Amino acid sequence: MLLGKVIEVPENHRALLFRDGRFIKLLEAGRLRLPYWHQFSVEMYDLDTLEIERTGLKSMIRSHPELSEFMWRVETNEFQVALIYRDEELYDVLLPDSEVTLWQGRGALRASKYDIRERLVFPDTKLKYLVRKTAQLEPFFQLLELADHEVALLYRDGHLYDILPPATDIVLWDGPASNVRVEKIDLHQSQALPETLARDLRFDLPAALEARVKKLVFLTEVPERHRGLLVVNGREEGWLDPGYYAFWRPGRTIAVSLVDLRLKMVEVSGQEILTRDRVSLRLNLSATYRVVDAARVAEVGGYESHVYRALQLALREAVGTRTLDALLEDKSALNGDVRELLDGDLDAVGVEVIDIGVKDIVLPGDMKSILNRVVEAQKEAEANLIRRREETQAARALHNTAKMMENSPTVMRLKELEALERITAKIDRLSVYGGLDGLLGELVKLRPPST
Repeated sequence: MLLGKVIEVPENHRALLFRDGRFIKLLEAGRLRLPYWHQFSVEMYDLDTLEIERTGLKSMIRSHPELSEFMWRVETNEFQVALIYRDEELYDVLLPDSEVTLWQGRGALRASKYDIRERLVFPDTKLKYLVRKTAQLEPFFQLLELADHEVALLYRDGHLYDILPPATDIVLWDGPASNVRVEKIDLHQSQALPETLARDLRFDLPAALEARVKKLVFLTEVPERHRGLLVVNGREEGWLDPGYYAFWRPGRTIAVSLVDLRLKMVEVSGQEILTRDRVSLRLNLSATYRVVDAARVAEVGGYESHVYRALQLALREAVGTRTLDALLEDKSALNGDVRELLDGDLDAVGVEVIDIGVKDIVLPGDMKSILNRVVEAQKEAEANLIRRREETQAARALHNTAKMMENSPTVMRLKELEALERITAKIDRLSVYGGLDGLLGELVKLRPPST
């Protein structure tokens, strides 16, 4: 404390002048004469020490706004951390629920505040050097360095917060309200993520985490009744059963080929084939099949095209060994021949044929006309035969009736009455002479021919 009537403030210093214990003004470098009849005190500050350590500065600056020209003040609440920069170089870190006052005029000052409830990773790469050399910062920050073959899962409050790529060098907030856990993973030792984590990474992720996952993790799903072939860097690694899977991407090229084990239908349409008797036909074939050995199917590559070609060749071979009449007579036999020809070929590639059938046999136009005429002639011959058979039966019936009438007068008389009934039904008026006996005896009388 300096008392007297002359006060000298050295270069590169500033002073706070008090009178009777109350702040009067801020003094720059130079000399100042003061009267004797007041009690003055001076607090001298070296500007090379940027931080002003004094209690009550907050109320002093509030009461004397002119001090804001010389002093710069930063405050944080209980959930904030501030990075303080001097001439764009990181100068200090202000922890939660803290305050600091710095001298103005010793470089451009600015502060970046972060809410530790939302941010765990601090972007300034120079922060790690400040943490290393400042012991009081070490309990609040965690330095995380990952090798080229390492990734890290960053958890907060038990939930995945971020995924850090290889060669990451960052500073994490590890103080109050952090609840941080870091899980390092060696990519040389681990290729797949746990199934539960693979499932969680597929749904309802924050946008930032979703973008990071797409970059670092290969996600895939093998549906029910499928199998998946895992290929890493061009090498087959194994088969995946139905479920969700996730694999680390860094340093790897990953692909999963799905094999459908469900029933499938294939159509072989418009096949122009010659029969054994050299008749050109157009046939349509349908078949139902399924994969029974995914490993064999994977070796073929494009097994669906293989099945189609096998059906096509089997159909051609089966049709070429039969005549047109044989084909038209029994199409089911053709189905059996095609299936027999297929079984050996498709079994070798892990495919089983469930059902097969020739749907249509289409004849060319001229052959269709010839066959229509043949069918028409056959039907006409059958009609003539039936007609002659019916006429013979009718003549035989008449002959039998005549013989019965010749041998039985009663039957003869009944036939006469039937004839009378039919005649009278067609006549409006009938005159009868000779009474009923004349009608019955004279009107209708069948006489046997005279010999």
